[in-house]
Amino acid sequence: MLSAHSKAHVDCVSRVLKNAEHLPQLPVSGVILDSWRRSMEQHHLDPGSLQGPRILSQNVLQECRERSELFLRIASEEVARLHGRVRDADYCVLLTDAQGRTIDYRVETSIRNDCRKAGLYLGTCWSEGEEGTCGVAAVLTAKTPITVHKRDHFRAAFIGLTCSAAPVFDPLGELLGVLDVSALRSPDERRSQHLIRQIVVQSAREIEQAFFMSSAQGYWVLRAHSSPSYVDSRPDYLLAWDDDGCLQALNPAARQWLLQRFGQLPQHIGQVFDQQILHRAADQALCLLQGLDGSPPLHGRLSAPRRVKAVAPQPALAPSEIDPRVEESLRLAVRVKDRNLPVLIQGETGCGKEVFARQLHQASRRGTQPFVAVNCAAIPESLIESELFGYVAGAFTGASNKGMQGLLEQAHGGTLFLDEIGDMPLALQTRLLRVLSEGEVAPLGASRRKAVDIQVICASHRDLESLVATGEFREDLFFRLNGARFRLPPLRERSDRLSLLNRILDEEARHCGTSVQLGSAALECLLGYRWPGNVRQLRQVLRYACAVCEDNFIQLADLPEALHGSIEQASERTDHSASPERQALIDALVRHRWKPTAAAKALGISRATLYRRVHLHEIDMPGRSQGSQGLQGLQ
Repeated sequence: MLSAHSKAHVDCVSRVLKNAEHLPQLPVSGVILDSWRRSMEQHHLDPGSLQGPRILSQNVLQECRERSELFLRIASEEVARLHGRVRDADYCVLLTDAQGRTIDYRVETSIRNDCRKAGLYLGTCWSEGEEGTCGVAAVLTAKTPITVHKRDHFRAAFIGLTCSAAPVFDPLGELLGVLDVSALRSPDERRSQHLIRQIVVQSAREIEQAFFMSSAQGYWVLRAHSSPSYVDSRPDYLLAWDDDGCLQALNPAARQWLLQRFGQLPQHIGQVFDQQILHRAADQALCLLQGLDGSPPLHGRLSAPRRVKAVAPQPALAPSEIDPRVEESLRLAVRVKDRNLPVLIQGETGCGKEVFARQLHQASRRGTQPFVAVNCAAIPESLIESELFGYVAGAFTGASNKGMQGLLEQAHGGTLFLDEIGDMPLALQTRLLRVLSEGEVAPLGASRRKAVDIQVICASHRDLESLVATGEFREDLFFRLNGARFRLPPLRERSDRLSLLNRILDEEARHCGTSVQLGSAALECLLGYRWPGNVRQLRQVLRYACAVCEDNFIQLADLPEALHGSIEQASERTDHSASPERQALIDALVRHRWKPTAAAKALGISRATLYRRVHLHEIDMPGRSQGSQGLQGLQ
C-alpha cells in the first residue's frame, strides 16, 4: 500500500496530466510537464513505484567506464573539486555517460549508505525510459542545465531528492555525459537550489574546456572573452582550426555565438576573424579581435598546434621494482627502434602492450614527436580505412565537407602504434604495406600522395605466424613489421605485481582526491588472483574498489566476488592460515609495503627470523620464490 506522501504524489501527477490545459497555474515547469507526459504515455511508468533505479552489473559497468576512459580521466579532477564545494551541505556528485549510466561519483562516508539506498550510487541508470523524470534524464532529453526538485520527479521513489544537473559536450557538439549534484534532504523552496545549479553548470563548463583542450592539441586554438581578465581562466569561446584554416572544433558557446551571427556554422576561420590579426597572436600574446560581421570585439589568445600527443606522466619505478624481463625488453626495444626498425609486441590481452609502446616512444629519439595509437580491432571495418588514411572533401557519401586528416599523417615525424594488428582487414594490409615501403600516403579521393615519416610499433595477442599460414595475414607485411619481436609476460607471471598494484592504487587514489588504504585480506586476494584480464583488469578492479569502499579503506568485501575464490584457494593450501602469528606477519609486511627490513624492525625481530617465519607460514612474498635462495635474496 502506498504511503500518504506517495499517494498524494500520484494524485498530483494524474490530475496535472489530465487537466493541464485548464489549470490556472501548473505546479511544474513546461519541461517537467512534458517529461511527465512521456513517462506516463510513452514509457508506461508507474508514478507510485517505490523501486530504486536499475544498477549495472560489475562487468557491464567496467565496460561502460572503459568506453568513457578519456572522459573519466579528464573529468575526475573537476568532479572531486565540485564535491569539495558541496560536501558540507550533504550533496553527492554523479557523473554519467551519454546514456545516463553513472560511471563516477563522490559522496561523504557518513551519508554513503543512505545515498546508496536512494539510488545515488555507481552503476545506477537514469534514463527517462527507465526512471521517468529526474535530473539526469531531463538533461539527456533537453540538452540544457536543469534542477529537478523533489516532487518534480515522476516516480514516488525519488520525490525526496533534489537534483541539479548540466550536460557536458565534446568539441563536435555531441553529448559526452551529465554532471549531477543531488541531495537526500533540502528545503522545499526550489530557489534554494539556484546556487547549486550555477556551481554545477560552472563545473560542467570546466570539464568541457579541459576535454576541448585535450582533443584539440593538433590544431590552432583560440580562447576568447569579452573581458581580457577571463581569456585564460574562463574563456567564453573556444575555436579550433587546422593549418588550412578549416574550423574543426567549437565549444557550445562558440557554436551558439556563430549560429547567431551567421545563421549557420562557418567553415573557415577567415570567415569569422581577419587572419592577419590572428597570426599576430600566434605567439600567444593577448589581442583584440574584431569580428568581420561587425559584432562587438573580443579579447583573445591564440595557441599554436601541439604536435605531440599528450601522454599522462607515469611515476618512475626504481629498477628493482620492475620485472627484469620487461626492463630488459624495453632497453633492447629502444636500441632497435632508434635504428629505424619496426617493433612487434606480443602478449595476452590487457598485459600492457600500449603502455610499453608509449614508454618505448618516449625513451626513443622520436620521444618529442607525435605518438598516435590505433586499435585495429575497435574501429569498424567500414571506417578503419578513412581513419587511417583520411579523406578529402566529398570523397564519399556522408564525408565531411572539410575532409579529414588521417592518423598516418597525424603521426608524421613520430610513432604510429597499431594495436591488435592481427585484426586489420586484408585489403587494408596491402595499403599499409605500400605506405611502409614508399613512405607516402594517399587520402581517400585524393589525386596526389603525401610523404610521411613514421616509425611503426605493432602489437597483437594473436599468433601472427599462424594467421600468415592460414592466409589471414599478409606474409610480406608480417616480415616488414617483424623487425624485432618482444613478448610481455602476463601479470600472473610478473615479479613486480606488488609494485604495479601499489602504483595503480596510488593513481586511482589521486583521482579520488584522497588517500586509500588496502587491507591485508584484500591484498592477499589481489596478489593470489591469476588475472586473466591482466593489468587492465587489475586497474578496473582497483578503480571499482576505491569507489565502493568505506572510510577510504579497501577490504575483501569491496573486491568483486569473482576474486574471492582466490583467497579461499590460498587458505586451503596451508593449515597455518588462521595463525595469529601469520596474521601479524602479514599486517606488518602490508603496513611497510612488503619491505622485510622495516617489517622486521616493527615486529622487534631480526630479518633472518622474519624470513624463517615467512617460510614457515607459507606467505607468498610478491615476486619471490618460497625457497631459501629467494628469501636470502630479498632486500
